[in-house]
Amino acid sequence: MSQSTAAGDAVQAMMRAVVVTRPGGLGALEIKEVPVPVRERGWVRIRVKAFGVNESEVTTRKGESDPEVTYPRIPGIEGVGVVDEADEDSGLRPGQQVATMMGGMGRTYDGAYAQYVSVPAAQVIPFETGLPWDVVGALPEMFQTAYGSLTTGLDLRAGQTLLIRGGTSTVGLSAATLAKDLGATVLSTTRSPDRTGELRDAGVDHPLIDNGTVADQVRELMPDGVDAALELVGCSVLADTLRTVRRHGTVCFTGALAGQWSINDFTPFMIPVGVRLTSYAGEAADLPADVFARQLEAVAEGRLRVPVAKVYHGLEQVQDAQDDVESGTTPGKHVVVLDD
Repeated sequence: MSQSTAAGDAVQAMMRAVVVTRPGGLGALEIKEVPVPVRERGWVRIRVKAFGVNESEVTTRKGESDPEVTYPRIPGIEGVGVVDEADEDSGLRPGQQVATMMGGMGRTYDGAYAQYVSVPAAQVIPFETGLPWDVVGALPEMFQTAYGSLTTGLDLRAGQTLLIRGGTSTVGLSAATLAKDLGATVLSTTRSPDRTGELRDAGVDHPLIDNGTVADQVRELMPDGVDAALELVGCSVLADTLRTVRRHGTVCFTGALAGQWSINDFTPFMIPVGVRLTSYAGEAADLPADVFARQLEAVAEGRLRVPVAKVYHGLEQVQDAQDDVESGTTPGKHVVVLDD
């Protein structure tokens, strides 16, 4: 198959991709032969080597995403691979290792569940590493969300205390490893007592069992409250999370694992006096190339742990990967590798 296809070619190169023609169950994830995407100026075409499978892609497959998602659609909000084609002045060269994520990818335009994907150059992160693709493929969206939440959202500093609400999620586990590398003391929650070991493996100092309220447990450990809290469970527990934070501390709302994104009859007075509430929903640009390079180096050196749940090989296993993500029985990141 040709790796360079111009708009005027008489015969356009084809590729294999997972396509959702209409929303539905796992059977809606169909492997089809489709044209290799024609790259527009300002965009980069990437030969996909691996991609993470995320809950948002399950939502897209089921037809529960925002109205901006149209069908047919190739899902996939993140991917890693090598540059296939780019503008000469982009600073990118064919064969260069790159990561990409978010920015409408897999939602308003086709994503990474394919042999090739074309994305705006602004959301491409170049890198160099000897780590295997199954490891690198787990990182982009997970590390970008965790890093952006800790920095842009919370401005977390060495020596501070952090509560992660929803700690056994992929972002929660990543946030713990990044926060520990930064020098913070980390408290993190799980609803299941038998999963506290996963939190400790990620570097968590104080695993907490979440039975719907954790404020009293946090205050027993930190009487004045924590400096920062990362909310990944959602609005159903937000009021309790706000009570864990010290005056002039910050809560960053990043996720809603419990599915509740809004609060009925919300009043600002539910926020404790002096506590700051913000949110994070960033893009690839929030993970600078030099930061990603340091993260990759830390993974290679064993200082950062990558919570990979399972690795799948080939587009044929995407259904299995989404099934495992939806069931939630295997914690960590699910990664599909496209073997040559």
